[in-house]
Amino acid sequence: MFAKFVQGEIMRLSELLGVLPEKRVGDFDDIDITGLAYDSRTVRSGDAFFCIKGLVTDGHLYAIEAVRKGAVAIFCEKELEESPDSPTVKVFVPDSRRALALCSAKFYRFPSRALKVVGVTGTNGKTTTTFLIEKICAEAGMKSGLIGTIENHIGQAKEPVTRTTPESLDLSRLLRRMAGEKVEVVAMEVSSHALELRRVVGIDFDMVIFTNLTQDHLDFHISIEEYFAAKKKLFTSDEYGKDRSAFVNADDPFGLELLDDSTLPCTTYSIDFEGADVRAKNVEISPDGNRFLIESNSASFEAKTNLKGRFNVYNCLAASAVALELGIEPEIIRRGLSTFKGVPGRFESIESGQDFTVIVDYAHTPDGVRNLLEACREIAEGRVIVVVGCGGDRDRSKRPEMGRIATELSNLCIITSDNPRSEEPSQIIEMILEGVKGAFPPDRYRVEIDRRKAIDFAIRAARKNDVVAIAGKGHETGQIFRDRVIPFDDREVAREILSEVTGEDS
Repeated sequence: MFAKFVQGEIMRLSELLGVLPEKRVGDFDDIDITGLAYDSRTVRSGDAFFCIKGLVTDGHLYAIEAVRKGAVAIFCEKELEESPDSPTVKVFVPDSRRALALCSAKFYRFPSRALKVVGVTGTNGKTTTTFLIEKICAEAGMKSGLIGTIENHIGQAKEPVTRTTPESLDLSRLLRRMAGEKVEVVAMEVSSHALELRRVVGIDFDMVIFTNLTQDHLDFHISIEEYFAAKKKLFTSDEYGKDRSAFVNADDPFGLELLDDSTLPCTTYSIDFEGADVRAKNVEISPDGNRFLIESNSASFEAKTNLKGRFNVYNCLAASAVALELGIEPEIIRRGLSTFKGVPGRFESIESGQDFTVIVDYAHTPDGVRNLLEACREIAEGRVIVVVGCGGDRDRSKRPEMGRIATELSNLCIITSDNPRSEEPSQIIEMILEGVKGAFPPDRYRVEIDRRKAIDFAIRAARKNDVVAIAGKGHETGQIFRDRVIPFDDREVAREILSEVTGEDS
């Protein structure tokens, strides 16, 4: 029965239409819907097809193909250029993305209502915070799920992902599977793209976390104000659950603004703000990890983690605040924090017997690079060497700032390619150099377009007690060019080079 339910049990079209507040449909004989689709290539006989306007193409162009493959209903925003030669029902809606989200939640029987769903949004810290929540819940004996940038988890099972937050149909299907597997708590990254593109409409969140907001995705959102407005929806709109509570970083300026705008019951967390609900005291940052005292109105306990850097204290605070709200005992939270080994590609240490430190991190925004290098400076006894680049076809305005911050906070900055996509790597690097040339002496930076050669140079330039930070790609296992994707994992590349270096030294 469960397998059938996950695939989608049969539902009458009239039931789906019932969740749409606005629609236009003529007289029709009620029909069975056996599945939903937004990609014409996946349509099966009996499906309802939703014409989604994408960033590259428009689903309305593929409606006829969907009909030919057996779609019995088409949800669209406008008249189709070609009329289906079949009795397919056409449903006109003002927003086909919202319609897909609401119908998906209905079709899979509102699976989020059977789960405790914790949504985490912000520029930095989403991935680590969700992993920490999952780990603490596991320590408490709770079966948990995770939805995020690196992978999805259903209990111990892991699955690959294609985007930070799945499309609404895929998300509802995944949550139904989790509910069927008796998952209790789901920690989920919620991207600004997902909020703007209605992917999480119809999900009833129990708790939502705001980590911070800094410049990112301005190719999509145009301005920092629009970027914040997208994030803010999770805390102000009634489309994401009526009984959810919020957890907000009170040390972030946008977090303070959010506290003024949100009507949700809010728990604040902070290092610097004495009046916060959950606070970190006596913070100690070391090469071995962080130590601090967590204080709240109901608990006080020591925390020791393998995670390094001040920014990770915030991630631990957010996860601990949620855990306390879930009723998890402080000793279990403490144990979860202390046994957590870290997230792949997030301040990940690469060891091969060398007498210096190599860190691989996903930092790909100005603030992310700042956090990374400030953390490296906190643990470095020698120099800090950074390898950094910027992705192509993304926010161009951040490139000079990335270069400036990376050079300012390091002793040597090696500027290289990230994922150039359709752009020329050399042109991306020239934009990065706008924030570097003339502001720093030539011996503070170096250009090496080939990423492998850049990493090789950084590692071979390192001396005892130095820290080498490789920024930008983190857990990614490929490098994206205009016409191809090549296998490339910063961690594996670093290990290969380190094995050569330590072999030479031995």
